[in-house]
Amino acid sequence: MSVQILLQGKLLGVEEFLPSGQPAELLLTGRLRWVSLLSEILPRALIAELGLSKMLLGSSGGEQFLVVLPEEVRPQTEEFLAAARAGIRELSQNRLELFWAITENLGDWTVVRKRLNDEFQRKQGTPLASTGLGPIQAPSPMESDPAYFEDLGRTLRDAVSVGWSPESPAIILTTGGKHSWTIGTSPDSVPLARHTALTDDGRETATAPVLASRAEGLPVWGVLRGDVDGFGIRVRRLQSIEEYVQLSVLYKQFFAGEVEVLCSLPEFWRKVNLLHTGGDDFAVVGAWDAVIGFARELQRLFQRFTEEHLKEFPGPEGKTITMALALAPELDTPLGSVYGRSRDRLEIAKSADKDCFYLLGRTLEWKQLSDAAELKDELTAMVREFGVAPQYIRDLCGIYRETRRAPGAKRVERPWRFHRRLFRILGSSRARDFQKARTSLIADLVGKNPANIKLRPSGRVALEWARLSTAGSAEN
Repeated sequence: MSVQILLQGKLLGVEEFLPSGQPAELLLTGRLRWVSLLSEILPRALIAELGLSKMLLGSSGGEQFLVVLPEEVRPQTEEFLAAARAGIRELSQNRLELFWAITENLGDWTVVRKRLNDEFQRKQGTPLASTGLGPIQAPSPMESDPAYFEDLGRTLRDAVSVGWSPESPAIILTTGGKHSWTIGTSPDSVPLARHTALTDDGRETATAPVLASRAEGLPVWGVLRGDVDGFGIRVRRLQSIEEYVQLSVLYKQFFAGEVEVLCSLPEFWRKVNLLHTGGDDFAVVGAWDAVIGFARELQRLFQRFTEEHLKEFPGPEGKTITMALALAPELDTPLGSVYGRSRDRLEIAKSADKDCFYLLGRTLEWKQLSDAAELKDELTAMVREFGVAPQYIRDLCGIYRETRRAPGAKRVERPWRFHRRLFRILGSSRARDFQKARTSLIADLVGKNPANIKLRPSGRVALEWARLSTAGSAEN
């Protein structure tokens, strides 16, 4: 009986490759689609080239894949991967690397996984070893310019299938190819989440500035990214390859499915473009107000997903998600620049806590985000229901900035003076409803104890949120 081997492949350097050179929107979209499809297409193409059963595909997507193979095809596998690696390096201008590890499918999964990890570490530590047993083939005569990625980003929006040919092993085709697969959700299809908002005439993809123009209030767009907390730890605790495949597929289906469906809801479908979904993360670009609502709803869905599918797994790892939003400073800021900034914001949030959201300069727990949303509604109600000038929100933002003092600095002012400033900013109408709303607003901003003023982080977020929301009222 033939001995089985396990092949695990990984793409490294993705975060360095995607935003390099601050690419424009179509170029970044094409790069994202290409990276997403590589870990789906390569294992399928390998199996097809070897003439093996599709059932040997264990897991794919999320920048890595796992395949079960017979020992006899190991030399052909190494040759296939070496050619793919050379093509990937050429297309990415040496920013993206394909690494792989192969080991016998013998022993407990924890032992097998350790052997795979040891092989990855050895290859990453000694670059020549990462080429495998066979030599790297000469690069194909492909142009390493942005034209391929821009065309891919454009054509994949409406493509019904993707193809691959051995002559260009790193190229993903939308027409033709020696092997092809339909794009869809069936077991034999290649999943690809690609919701795209269109221009008003329905012909072209809505660019980020167009999405910004559809926001309520200030026309601003941003990139929202999310990542599962402790996903790697959760994977390392799995006891069998069956659990590994099952869990990988569950997470991938959640992000590819739920994020796509969420984008199609009435409040999001014209305001959000889906950039990427992976094995444990996602990225979208859209109008600032839409992506905030998108984040809240996706966090709720993810919580329900983990409660249903991970209830048998002990510990919090893999059961929470952290997100970050980066807003574009100008309408014409390159998408690649904001995408990279959103990665930095996400790293800040994850280093501060888990199960949280970096929003408008602060990292909040999800419960605090709900508090900020309620306070934002109170702030905007003062403008829309009681006729307070929107300028008052910017004045309150100024008070928050004054309170951010260096350690050891003197106190800005006494509590009674602070409240007097609040009353002066909010106005002094004698109407009972106004006075009640004003009192409630001040209590939510600084607490109910007038002698102990403490401005909350959620209050600062709510003020920025309200400022963006009422920008149109200010112009009127």
